[in-house]
Amino acid sequence: MGKALIIGAGGVANVVVHKCCQNSEVFEEICIASRTESKCIAIKDSVKDTKTKIQTAQVDADQTEEVVTLIRQFNPDIVINVALPYQDLTIMDACLETGVDYLDTANYEPPETPKFEYKWQWAYREKFKDAGLTAVLGSGFDPGVTGVFSAYAMKHYFDEIHYIDIVDANAGDHGYPFATNFNPEINIREITAKGRYFEDGQWVETEPLEVKKVYDLPEIGPKDIYLLYHEELESLAQNIKGIKRIRFFMTFSEKYITHLNVLENVGMTSIEPIMFEGKEIQPLQFLKAVLPDPASLGPRTKGKTNIGCIIQGIKDGEPKSYYVYNICDHQACYREVGSQAISYTTGVPAMIGAKLVLEGKWKKPGVYNVEEFDPDPFMEELNKQGLPWKEDFNPTLLD
Repeated sequence: MGKALIIGAGGVANVVVHKCCQNSEVFEEICIASRTESKCIAIKDSVKDTKTKIQTAQVDADQTEEVVTLIRQFNPDIVINVALPYQDLTIMDACLETGVDYLDTANYEPPETPKFEYKWQWAYREKFKDAGLTAVLGSGFDPGVTGVFSAYAMKHYFDEIHYIDIVDANAGDHGYPFATNFNPEINIREITAKGRYFEDGQWVETEPLEVKKVYDLPEIGPKDIYLLYHEELESLAQNIKGIKRIRFFMTFSEKYITHLNVLENVGMTSIEPIMFEGKEIQPLQFLKAVLPDPASLGPRTKGKTNIGCIIQGIKDGEPKSYYVYNICDHQACYREVGSQAISYTTGVPAMIGAKLVLEGKWKKPGVYNVEEFDPDPFMEELNKQGLPWKEDFNPTLLD
């Protein structure tokens, strides 16, 4: 049915490749491209028994012209961007120049400022619409599945949604004193930024990790959850009508917070360049180099993740609450695709979004966040592709 160019060769890309190859009737050919082609070859070599034709390429995704050249050589129907968020715009420009649909899992971030905003990508709406091309933003888990969960709830269970609390819990243990489950640079920028949530038409800011609650999560038990700002809040606050408040919470252990505080106190989480032995370096990039590579955590990580949305609103004039979530087992993910659950929960939805675009179910010219498409085919695919979801119509609510 189609060809996909997958840009990136980390843990998420590994999952995307394996899941595309499990759906070879849709993904007849794929090309894995990255700055380091040896990583692409390693992913290709890890795939067994597929009808999907796989090739690899070297590309610097910071350079639009290099991406354009590669697209013209491979001639894909869609580009799946699982590289760094700093590269979103150069890849979108390349897609516009070559007339190819686009999908990513995280919004654009300027390298020099830890901002999580969609404004740079939303500015491309008219360009993609005029070109007759589809751009799907944030087709990971959060953002991604959490947006689809919200749209599904709105379509099937509510007349109005007033409150959404997204809870992202990882009860996995990799055995290291300190490591991040995905790109350390992005992860630490996210956590050390100020918290923010949307309430009564405006954004409320909090100090980093200031708001802490305890929530008892199905299958993993009570966990400390901290309020963070996460990019899907920005799009959901606009796209789910009737929203009075939307928040995002993530779990961190005391040990993790302690390590993070020490690193922050000694300046290791800073993105301000410093001079070291005659060279300018970013402390955070140096920290990233000494921390374990998230892609190496797969064989070591045990336990489960639980990510979902606790939703409150009105149906037929009556108050209604609803909790929809997914449980993912780190070891089961590793057995299937050679990556742990953090990569799996991002990579599977990226493949699903691309599959729906190729099948024409999510094909509409313009730039869209996932909640702006019909959620039903995506929810159906989640159950088929390894991320089954569960529902609770009487959940414990967060105050």
